[in-house]
Amino acid sequence: MARATDLGIRIGLLPAGPTNSVLDVPGVGLGHATVWRDEPEPPAGRGVARTGVTVLSVADDAFRRPIPAGGAVLNGAGECTGFLAAAEWGLIETPVFLTSTMQLGRVYDAACELLVDEQPLIGEDVAIPVVAECDDSFLSEVRRMQVTKADVRAAWADARSSVGSLLPPVEGSAGAGTGMSCLGFKGGIGTASRVVPSGHTVAVVLMTNFGSRDRLTVAGVPVGLLLPPDPFQPAPGPSGSCIGVVVTDAPVDAAACSRLARRVGLGLARTGSTAHHGSGEIFLACATGIRADRDGRPRGPEPLAGRDLDPLFEAVVDASEEAVLNSMLASATTTGRAGNTREGLSVHALRPLLAR
Repeated sequence: MARATDLGIRIGLLPAGPTNSVLDVPGVGLGHATVWRDEPEPPAGRGVARTGVTVLSVADDAFRRPIPAGGAVLNGAGECTGFLAAAEWGLIETPVFLTSTMQLGRVYDAACELLVDEQPLIGEDVAIPVVAECDDSFLSEVRRMQVTKADVRAAWADARSSVGSLLPPVEGSAGAGTGMSCLGFKGGIGTASRVVPSGHTVAVVLMTNFGSRDRLTVAGVPVGLLLPPDPFQPAPGPSGSCIGVVVTDAPVDAAACSRLARRVGLGLARTGSTAHHGSGEIFLACATGIRADRDGRPRGPEPLAGRDLDPLFEAVVDASEEAVLNSMLASATTTGRAGNTREGLSVHALRPLLAR
C-alpha cells in the first residue's frame, strides 16, 4: 500500500525521520492484533468482526519511570482512560492501547492483567492503563465482545518487537484501525515523523475515523469535491472520532505536552476535519526526554519552553496531516457488517488531481 510520500506529497518544511513514523523516536514501538471474522449474526454467532487492538509502547520501563504527558480535547464524544490521571500528575505509566468503542473495557482489563504479570510493584501500587477508542460499528459487529486478552498480548508483543525497526510499521486497516472510516473513505492507523533543528524527533500516531467525503483535502487540493461519488452506501452522518498520540524524545514537561497535543487538531483541519458534534477528537502527547520516578519527581535536562517549542508545534501539525493521509492510503476497500462497505482511497484516482 502507498504512503503520502509515494505520491510525491511533501507536507511542510521539516525533514522526516528515517522511517517517517513513530518508530523514529528511540525506544518506541507500534504493534497490532487484527480481529477479522465472519460468523452468523448474534445470537447464533459473533457476527462480522472488523476490529482489533493497536499498542503504542512509548518506553518499556514506563511503569518504573513514568513519562511526562499532557492531553487536549477538540470534541469530547469519546473515551480515553488514564486521561484524568495524566492531567493531574502530568505523567503516563503504561503503553497507549487503541481499540474500538465497545471493546474498551475488555482491553483495559487485559492491560491490567498483563501489567500485573510484569510489574511486581503492582499490589503495593496500582496502574492506570491508557486505553482510547473510536467507533467502528459501521463495519464491525458491536453486540458481541470481539477482542480477547490474547489479542492485547499479541499487539503489545508486536509493538515491542518493532522497536528500532528500519521500516515503518503497518498502517491502515490493521489492529484498531481495521474497522475505521475517514473522510468518506477507509481510514485506520497512520503515522509520520519530523526532525526539528535541535535534532529531536517528533512523531504522531493517529486512529482516523472522522469527517465527510466532500471535505477531503490532500496537500491543499479539495479532492473530495473532485473525486467520483461514493460507489457504496454512505455511513449515516459525518460523525466519528480521531485519537492522536504525539511522541517526542525532546525534553518537554507535562504543560508543554498538552500544548503539543492541541496542535494535532490543526493537522486534522488541513485534511478536512471540522470536529462534528458526534466526533471524539482526543489527543495525548508524551515526551521521553524527561522521565520521573514513581513519586513523580522529574529526572532529566531542563525542559524546553517558550519559543523553543515552536519547531515542535510545527512538526506536530505537519506530521498529523501526513498521518491522516497515510492511514487512508494504506487502507483497501473493506466490506463488513450487514454488507456495509467503505471504499479505499485510490492512488490512481489521486495522482491526476494532484498533478493538475
